[in-house]
Amino acid sequence: MEYFFHILNQRLRNLPGSLFRKPFPDSGWNNRLIGINGARGVGKTTLVLQYARNYLPLDFQTLYLSLDDIYFKSGSLSGLVADFVKKGGKYLILDEVHRYADWSVEVKNIYDNHPELEKIIFTGSSIIKLAKAPADLSRRTVMFEMPGLSFREYLAFETGLAFQPINLEDLLKEHVNLARDVNEKIKPLQHFGDYLRFGYYPYYLENREFYHLKVQQDVNLIIESDLSYTEGISISHQEKLKKLLYILASSPPFKPNISKLASHIEIARNTLMNSLHILHKARLLGLMYADPVGVTLLQKPDKVFLFHPNLYYALSRQDTDVGSLHETFFYNQLQAKYEIAYPSHHDFLVDGQYLFEIGGKNKKMVREDEQQNAWVAKDNIEYGYKNQVPLWLFGFLY
Repeated sequence: MEYFFHILNQRLRNLPGSLFRKPFPDSGWNNRLIGINGARGVGKTTLVLQYARNYLPLDFQTLYLSLDDIYFKSGSLSGLVADFVKKGGKYLILDEVHRYADWSVEVKNIYDNHPELEKIIFTGSSIIKLAKAPADLSRRTVMFEMPGLSFREYLAFETGLAFQPINLEDLLKEHVNLARDVNEKIKPLQHFGDYLRFGYYPYYLENREFYHLKVQQDVNLIIESDLSYTEGISISHQEKLKKLLYILASSPPFKPNISKLASHIEIARNTLMNSLHILHKARLLGLMYADPVGVTLLQKPDKVFLFHPNLYYALSRQDTDVGSLHETFFYNQLQAKYEIAYPSHHDFLVDGQYLFEIGGKNKKMVREDEQQNAWVAKDNIEYGYKNQVPLWLFGFLY
């Protein structure tokens, strides 16, 4: 037990003094059992440690356990927690739960058997889904997904200015005034290109020079460690997943020819379909469908992206098309809060009602008969006009 209290203090001592992100409403922290999942590198561990530092007693009442610690290769989580509670423990943080066998059963039993615990917070990979967990945690847990940094959050790190998030309806109605408010304080276009290159994962603050190398290493860890552990991916399949990612990184977002792509990376068609879904769950790929409701594992996506623009810079062996980066940015920022579909005559359909085209500042306006619900998200403009909205402003949605 003393070892883990030491680990918590060590982690807190090395915790960066960065801004406290708010990936979900403050009221979410009021629940007794809180789950936070998200892709590797988005800052889940930093978030829960910042919460502990700011709101929990940093004494024997609070215990932080990272379940990838070598102790749990043979040590019992339930036994350790029982001992913690006997000694007056009240607040439990479980990090990297997906690395512990039968984690959902253990968390359920801890929750049920120790009512003395006032709060249990656990984090895990974006791959984990409560609905498929062996134990029924869905009735007990409030689950939140933590995305990478939005452009708004990136600006807060870079400039110290805490702009408020904007919902999509307000953004479309008031985009001229909203853009003016931002431009009076900073020049967002001076930062936008850097965000596309290295702004999604908070660890860019540590060392920008080696940021893309770190992204590559994290992609390998997701495939070789996380997916191997949670999905049982074999070594030979791991190499094919990497090859698939590198192919997609060198291509603009496209409607995939599944048979041709499967032949190119030498796997069966159904295996490729499953691989695309797995990489989407791992937040390495973005998939779009004409009808996103009731998507099945063997359903062919209508368009495939890398999940965010930084991945193109990290994985591609050639210059990335600017249009690809802009479409990927729009997809990434909106999918965190809204349902996105692939319409027949535009680039995006959001929440079944808003049509969008993505383009440069000379992009033509959409057809007159669709101007009431169709918009152009334009790059390289500071302010919009009528149904033309600055692309960067869609980075203020969370």
